[in-house]
Amino acid sequence: MSSLFVLIQYLLPHHFLSRCVGFFAEGSFLKDFLIRSFIRRYGVDMTEAAISDPTEYPNFNTFFTRELKADARPIATGGNAVVSPADGTINALGTIQRDQILQAKNRNYDLLELLAGDHDLAEEFLDGSFVTVYLSPRDYHRVHMPIAGQLLKTIHVPGRLFSVNKVTTASVPNLFARNERAICVFQTSIGIVCVVLVGAMIVAGIETVWGGQICPSIGPRQIKVSDHSNHEPPIQLISGAEMGRFKLGSTAIVLFPPGTLEIDQNLKADSSIRMGQMLGTLKQSS
Repeated sequence: MSSLFVLIQYLLPHHFLSRCVGFFAEGSFLKDFLIRSFIRRYGVDMTEAAISDPTEYPNFNTFFTRELKADARPIATGGNAVVSPADGTINALGTIQRDQILQAKNRNYDLLELLAGDHDLAEEFLDGSFVTVYLSPRDYHRVHMPIAGQLLKTIHVPGRLFSVNKVTTASVPNLFARNERAICVFQTSIGIVCVVLVGAMIVAGIETVWGGQICPSIGPRQIKVSDHSNHEPPIQLISGAEMGRFKLGSTAIVLFPPGTLEIDQNLKADSSIRMGQMLGTLKQSS
């Protein structure tokens, strides 16, 4: 059954379906019914939301990307703390083996392909560390900074929109390097850190706080690099600050330079995690 599910995805018109879902998600038609049905189906905890009444949302997307109450996600403190960028489940984490990143058991994908062929950027993460967080439909869908940094550039990479659930991740080769994605590059106290926002089937859009909607883009489907390094004032975001959001669920991948992150030993693949929870600590330079 899982093989059939994956096979069907190869045949489906990913972008057409996703744009159709996006059109209805932005409208007000049947929005109360859709929101209430979604809350029941996925057990969404509305007591955490800044707006707890489902009928107050103007459309499904504003509900899906809802803001939480200020105290709903405490940010781990301490000068060396590195925090989770999102609510979700850890798909994989650990060391990048030279230029290979673990996608699922016995399946890797290429760092350079993930980073759209940017050799200089990929060099920053050879033998580095990574954490991949999968956001399910029930999760909070804003993505936050794992560590304070200044935005240098964003890279929008067009691609497919395979589902990123566990079954597809285990079955589709190079999944995260094939799907549409937004690569956000930051200068931090430990060097360059990337947060990669990966699109997926029926994801109606990816937004950032500095540039609005990145995916889907309007115009030719080609890689687009936006340089923010000379922005005035600089785009500085503190640890735990919101940086983007998914309109429907997907995956966030964080890349760290080699020798900089000590991952929390209690975290494993399939561990549940919340935004702001400790991912690990920065290693002390010798």
